[in-house]
Amino acid sequence: MRIAIPLAALTLAATAALADPVEGVWQTPLDDSGHFGHIRIAPCGDAICGTLVRAYDREGRQVESGKIGRQILWDMKPQGGGRYGKGKVWAPDRDKTYNGKMALEGDVLSVSGCVIGICRDGGRWKRVK
Repeated sequence: MRIAIPLAALTLAATAALADPVEGVWQTPLDDSGHFGHIRIAPCGDAICGTLVRAYDREGRQVESGKIGRQILWDMKPQGGGRYGKGKVWAPDRDKTYNGKMALEGDVLSVSGCVIGICRDGGRWKRVK
């Protein structure tokens, strides 16, 4: 039993050290409806996914949304150097899904996507935690 506790602690430390730097909660910029959201980004298999966990109005008041729990981005594959691609991004304000990519620089995540040659800048997301 004495060996199990240090081994478990070592395993947890190693797992935390391997966490992708993009993991966490991110705040989106205002969308076309004047709302923003908090997106929890976490691994999903060998990719990265993001789920809407909270929605806010322009003044920062939390609002109810039937979109809470919905994936905003999925299948994002790490490309190296803080870049992610080959995934999808769903824009709730337009109800459209784009071929997405992301670029991480410190606590700012730039998100964008294209569909049928039409591209949209998803803005610069700021890390919440």
